[in-house]
Amino acid sequence: MARRKFVVGNWKMHGLHDQLPEIGAIAKAAADAPGIDTALCVPFTLIERAATVAGHMPIGAQDVHAAQKGAHTGCISAAMVREAGARLTLVGHSERRADQHETSHDAWAKAVAAHEAGLDVILCVGETEAEHDAGRAERVVQAQIEKSVPDLAQAGWFTLAYEPRWAIGTGRTPQPEDIAAMHAIARAKLRRMIGEQADAIRILYGGSVTGANAGDILSMDDVDGALVGGASLTADKFVPIIEAASKLG
Repeated sequence: MARRKFVVGNWKMHGLHDQLPEIGAIAKAAADAPGIDTALCVPFTLIERAATVAGHMPIGAQDVHAAQKGAHTGCISAAMVREAGARLTLVGHSERRADQHETSHDAWAKAVAAHEAGLDVILCVGETEAEHDAGRAERVVQAQIEKSVPDLAQAGWFTLAYEPRWAIGTGRTPQPEDIAAMHAIARAKLRRMIGEQADAIRILYGGSVTGANAGDILSMDDVDGALVGGASLTADKFVPIIEAASKLG
């Protein structure tokens, strides 16, 4: 099944007003690559301003709370980020699982809440270095998918992102055959959970993706795009990834 390539930037805890021109330049490159989809997930404080300069390129949040509202000091609901201009959100990112001790159930609850608020969802799964080195990557990723993916997940609003946590920001990239194998495992698990519609769901790869390696990574079976961290902070580094995806789209 043909699936449009999807390139998503995750700015993490980066981005002030002065970086808005970078978003504008990235949005221009996205407009010049109509055969693929491109989005940027920026800090909460930048969502509204980013949406004003991004044109048709979707702006996303990096997380949402599972509750619609309530006594949750410092948290942001899905409805709040949508009102600010977000059209999608990440949930279950490895850094939130590690640093904020979020569970797969937390990711599931956030995905459901985001969908109910009208946001598209990118759900992240992936193993740690210790789990990888112990040969447990397949088991860990399958368990995360089972516990995190909503039963009603559909390609129209749901995307899965596989990010080997030991490769994020380290410059280390798994061997091509390992990436392809893990994406095939993720696809098979989705099929067992939600049936044939899993074939339409895009699975992104995240882990030290650059302009130099994007073409090779994105050409693999079941790799439908990339979730990009540090290389998405500037147009100079992110646009070559968009262009690589466009050549395959």
